[in-house]
Amino acid sequence: MNGKNQPRRLRVGEGKISGYLSILLAILSLGGVICFHFPEYFTTPDFRAFYSVDILRTILFSCLVFSFGFALFSFLLSRKIVLGGIGVLISILAIVLGGHSVEVKDFQQSIFSVSLDWLLLDILILTIIFIPLELFFPKRADQTKLHLEWKTDLVYFSISHLLVQLTAVAVQSPAELIFNDYGLDLVHSKISNIPFFLQLMMAILVADLFQYSIHRLFHTNRFLWRFHAVHHSIRTIDWLAGSRLHIVDILVTRAFSYIPLYVLGFSMQVFYAYVIIVALQAVAAHANTRINFGPLKYLIVTPQYHHWHHADDPEH
Repeated sequence: MNGKNQPRRLRVGEGKISGYLSILLAILSLGGVICFHFPEYFTTPDFRAFYSVDILRTILFSCLVFSFGFALFSFLLSRKIVLGGIGVLISILAIVLGGHSVEVKDFQQSIFSVSLDWLLLDILILTIIFIPLELFFPKRADQTKLHLEWKTDLVYFSISHLLVQLTAVAVQSPAELIFNDYGLDLVHSKISNIPFFLQLMMAILVADLFQYSIHRLFHTNRFLWRFHAVHHSIRTIDWLAGSRLHIVDILVTRAFSYIPLYVLGFSMQVFYAYVIIVALQAVAAHANTRINFGPLKYLIVTPQYHHWHHADDPEH
């Protein structure tokens, strides 16, 4: 949708892109400091074992430095202090609260926590990958990142990431309850002896077959379509839009994808690798980019195909 009411696309050299990046990095920095202060409430228990505190401090420090740098660029290019000023103020608040040297206290795990850490890290990684991709190689050159639907998509993105622990429990608990007594130890043993890379390829194939089946059912079953229609309400497609999903859609799709991997006994390393790969691919499929993926389009879903899948046509 590129109607007359759409905001104008941001242009390099105006100072707005650097201003918004300054604000984004400042918010990520502040969120990171909060995670350091209250890890029991704002970090994901399953992810903590993989974290290096030193690396996280380096990332936090880099975000603060680049936030100030982009704020300066914004002022030099636009001669306006509003966007850069907001970024500077938020960054200063993050520094006052401890910045990258904030202490990590001893803590006991709370009954429930929100995955602010996952939200912050994923936004940072996806921003680094996809904003330059959409800025310099857009499929729709007149489409701006701050289009009419971006706030809606950001809300969906944030909620789905903050509640990732809840959705994981909702999917995993029934699987453990139902399949624990099926006597699949021999299957698990054989799977665990397969080399990591081959095991990962098998996991992707198995999960993809199940995910395709449920996705097709969401399109053909009238009751399920009511939930999946939320995703197809997108009118301006970009990397952030892929997160616009109804909670029922999320739970059912993840159950159909994850439970087979759990039942067959794929290792947790393989499972986490699969989750990272499929998450990146799902985001990339919605990206506003004209990059031609060549033969890869026959193996994975690319923007070339998926934008057509979202076409506003009753036939599809």
